[in-house]
Amino acid sequence: MWTAAWLHGAAATDDVLDALAVWREHHDVVAADHTAADELDLPMRGSYPASPVQLLAALRRVGTVGTRLVLPAPGDVRGLGGQTSFATAALTAREGVVLTGARFGLVPVPAADQVLSWTVHTLPSTAVVEHVGLGEAEHALSEALRSSAATLQSLDVAKGRPGVRDELRGRLATRPDPDWPAGMPQRALRVLQRANEVATILQLAAEDEPGAALSSAAANQRADALRPLDAAVRAARTAAVHEAIRVLAEGADHY
Repeated sequence: MWTAAWLHGAAATDDVLDALAVWREHHDVVAADHTAADELDLPMRGSYPASPVQLLAALRRVGTVGTRLVLPAPGDVRGLGGQTSFATAALTAREGVVLTGARFGLVPVPAADQVLSWTVHTLPSTAVVEHVGLGEAEHALSEALRSSAATLQSLDVAKGRPGVRDELRGRLATRPDPDWPAGMPQRALRVLQRANEVATILQLAAEDEPGAALSSAAANQRADALRPLDAAVRAARTAAVHEAIRVLAEGADHY
């Protein structure tokens, strides 16, 4: 979102760099292939990395007009654009960024303590992405949570964890709390916050209860109950980010 705002003149370079610092203290950038290295003037993977400042300059130079978030998962590879090194890396990391107006994708991976490494991959083509509106994604998240609640309750996911509510609050409190660009739509922020809350519930629900030994059938039943909710969380996050990017870009262009 910060990069999209920066590309449209609604944020300064320092704003983008400050926003990155919330996620990791240091960020470095490398290219996964020679095309990305040559066109973006970036070092190849395994060489001394470039900085985010160099990447930002390269994005503008190659005509990047925006960004698109992808949150793939096994069985759901929408938006990855076929079998590529980017698709493989993004699926492994379960996140990635596609540059619109340019044929590159970025995948962030923690490289060391307080270091996040961004690898840039060349894309052969732009993937066709099904648009999901923010309202539709928000409704789907609520419906998925409602339909999963009875199953999760029957599985006693909180049994043996009397402090589960405190644990949930504690995990939410440790999530990064980034600043957002000026003009960030409040509804998109609310959907992101709701998706984060449900994602944290999913983490707790997916964990074995202390001392419990789930049967294979019970583990499969729990996974089946959580899978639609995970998909709804990813769809809500993606829709919220894309709506924010649209609003920020339009606001900057009108200004």
